[in-house]
Amino acid sequence: MALPNDTMNKQQTQKRILIATVLSFAFFIAYDFLYLQPKQAMVNEANAKNAVALEKKSSVNTTEPSTQAAPVIQSQSGANNAPISVLTENNIIATITTQNNVIEIDNLGRIHQVTLSGNQYIDDDAKHIKLFEANQLKPLEVRFSNREINEEAFKTNVTASQEKIDATTNSTELILTQRLTDTTLTKVLKFYPDGHYDITASATNNAKFFITTGFRPNVLVDMYADHGALLALNDGTLNIIEDGDMDKNEELIGINAASAFDRYYATALYNYDISMAISIMKDANDSPQIFIHANDKISLHGYMGPKEYRTLSALDPRLTTIIEYGWFTFIAKPMFILLQYIHDYVGNWGWTIVFVTILIKLILFPLSHKGMVSMNRLKELAPKVKAIQEKYKSDKQKASMHMMELYKKEGANPMGGCLPIILQIPVFFAIYRVLLNSIELKGAEWMLWIDDLGAMDPYFVLPILMGATMYFQQKITPNTMADPMQQKMFQLLPVVFTFFFLWFPAGLTLYWFVNNLFTIGQQYYVNTIFKNARIERHEKHVEEKTHNKKD
Repeated sequence: MALPNDTMNKQQTQKRILIATVLSFAFFIAYDFLYLQPKQAMVNEANAKNAVALEKKSSVNTTEPSTQAAPVIQSQSGANNAPISVLTENNIIATITTQNNVIEIDNLGRIHQVTLSGNQYIDDDAKHIKLFEANQLKPLEVRFSNREINEEAFKTNVTASQEKIDATTNSTELILTQRLTDTTLTKVLKFYPDGHYDITASATNNAKFFITTGFRPNVLVDMYADHGALLALNDGTLNIIEDGDMDKNEELIGINAASAFDRYYATALYNYDISMAISIMKDANDSPQIFIHANDKISLHGYMGPKEYRTLSALDPRLTTIIEYGWFTFIAKPMFILLQYIHDYVGNWGWTIVFVTILIKLILFPLSHKGMVSMNRLKELAPKVKAIQEKYKSDKQKASMHMMELYKKEGANPMGGCLPIILQIPVFFAIYRVLLNSIELKGAEWMLWIDDLGAMDPYFVLPILMGATMYFQQKITPNTMADPMQQKMFQLLPVVFTFFFLWFPAGLTLYWFVNNLFTIGQQYYVNTIFKNARIERHEKHVEEKTHNKKD
């Protein structure tokens, strides 16, 4: 049985939840605007400076990671870290053209560069996007456990079976051979029209080696989305190591997929039929570098390119785990699948967001309707509640008991208005993460002025409309708050939210705007029901009063 003071506690709890919800949104938006965006500007500036500096440095990574399992995982510059000149076109020994990319192999048997094809993969300079920088660890680089073999390998050119390969229509094989004094390293690569590849790497004389995914693509690295290394374990769990977070090298086993990724792009090596052992080495910036233990032979599948859900799913549905949405992955991933499904029929991502918003509103309709009804009933009961509080102001226990009886009799729930608001929070963050991490929405157009739903509205139309609908929604929503300070805070919310949403992705603002529109319609409907009920009660009261006078 409820305690006598439960009603007042519920009222207070309701107010606290509402305030906490608003503050959580406000904090999230303020954190984005006041911290993430300025920090991202600093990162961009630093990256620009580093890019200039890297042009003068070696074309290879100069860290020298090592572990017990891998006694020698040397850098390509050798034991003495002697500088190596930047690679030129003369160092590219094979070029593979597929439907989706152009892959260049250098004279050390590494994937030196991947250039993406397609009009959606154009950078700010109107050039096709390249995944890798000159001075970074490259995919398929091999490091031997034996120090002497390793040093020789970094000084010995690899030969290729073909120089120019056209894999746009059929899969094509390339054999890379590196002949050393005590071993011969052979990489047999099979490239497919969609741009992915298979690799079997082997070394004679039982020479143990390690092969790497390379450092992550550096196309879009920002503070909004995770970037670093992702490992998929045999038990279905993920191990994510973000850039800058490594304090020591790590040894892991039971891995079937390894990926190095930025916001939209990834390089991955995977084989779901074996269990891999992996060394994660930190570089000079405490960022992860992945080395797969090969012993003297290993067979893997490889992918380098955009983290498109359908592309990865076509290779292996389990590979879609490398698309990571942060804390809200468990909601964001199903949300994206739903968006993708509807997009197949709608054909436009903007209208897809509109339809998904409507669908979410329909699913939550019973709960939100119940909450709105409760808020209206609480508003109608406010005079009676105030009378009870005045009557029993010296006895709070009795006041609580009578208020509880009143609410029970009238079917009002002081907590009824909170649940729909609480349920909106994970949906909001899930859509936010989908818009940030799904490359499918990058460059997606909507209406006449939105050319990228993943970027801010260039003319601030949607944020202003969102703020206006939020203001109108607030005006027609019953307010049971007695505290003037709380009322003023809520009255300022449309202005505050409009200001911060100016820089939010247009797709997220579109979701919030459409959500507001349908909330207004639903609130107007509930308000009309209560208004008609009041009119009926009033007319009935007048009729009864007139009838009594006649009697």
